[in-house]
Amino acid sequence: MQKEFELPDVGVEINDEITVSFWHVEEGEEFDKEEDLLEISTDKANLKIGAPSTGKIIEILAQEGDAIAVGDVIALIETTNE
Repeated sequence: MQKEFELPDVGVEINDEITVSFWHVEEGEEFDKEEDLLEISTDKANLKIGAPSTGKIIEILAQEGDAIAVGDVIALIETTNE
């Protein structure tokens, strides 16, 4: 099933700017649940964001260097039945 992957609440303050630092997966690549999908950075910390489930990246919407916010759709993913 295809769905939107939103940046989860990572505990940053509302006024912190969040930037996509690095994607660990490419479009079309499969991933396992909790595998690191991307890294983000704020002025205070660098964080890794894990996969919510097993699946495949369909399209990356937030590119490296893009400013994003909690709740933004950053990729389209296809999930497998677990």
